[in-house]
Amino acid sequence: MILDLSPDLRIQRRSLGNEGAPLLIVDSLLVDPDRLVRKAARSQFVPQSSMFPGIRANAPSTYPRMLEQLLRPLLEEHFGLPRDGSLAFPMCHYSLVTTPPAQLAFLQRVPHIDSHAHNGLATVHYLFRGDWGGTAFYRHRSTGYEYVDHARKLAYFTRLEEESRSEAATPPGYIGDDTPLFERIDRVDAVFDRLVVYRRNSLHSGAIDNRNVPPPDPVAGRLSVNSFIDVLD
Repeated sequence: MILDLSPDLRIQRRSLGNEGAPLLIVDSLLVDPDRLVRKAARSQFVPQSSMFPGIRANAPSTYPRMLEQLLRPLLEEHFGLPRDGSLAFPMCHYSLVTTPPAQLAFLQRVPHIDSHAHNGLATVHYLFRGDWGGTAFYRHRSTGYEYVDHARKLAYFTRLEEESRSEAATPPGYIGDDTPLFERIDRVDAVFDRLVVYRRNSLHSGAIDNRNVPPPDPVAGRLSVNSFIDVLD
């Protein structure tokens, strides 16, 4: 499948919260994003992770090459990563959020990180037109952390384990706005063919409405392509 970058794509940069982690938002990414939706509709979605609250299928093999073409010129300026480094893609999946709020485990009800490493990026490519929510970013109140790297992981997860014992501190369902444990510091709204790029160690979560959980349908549901990227020297 050929995935051509749109000549009309637009890039904006934000800094998250007090600690200023970089966030890129790319709009009108592809010439024909509906090709990805049609491909997803023919794919077999299955549960692939105990942490992801839904089902996934492999994205087209050409998708990482498209991402590399887009991101390589931006790596050094926006993320402080070598633009001539090698890029590895440990994950590149279609994703559909489908789990009912009452079935979420504790770690699915709080923001998460995907990696402790500083050189790891994540992308979310929204491929739905319904009102299914974007991506939100958070600060952990008791530590003040907005990201969790190797130096912070022991203190953060030790504190989070202590806090998990209080049911009042972790309301049921998907996290949305502020909670007793976390403060929302930014939110990116979902727009069809919008790509969001951030460091994998930033605390984040899908912004899912607990009153309106998406259906398990690639055409009508909350379809996205989620990728992990490691930038190696």
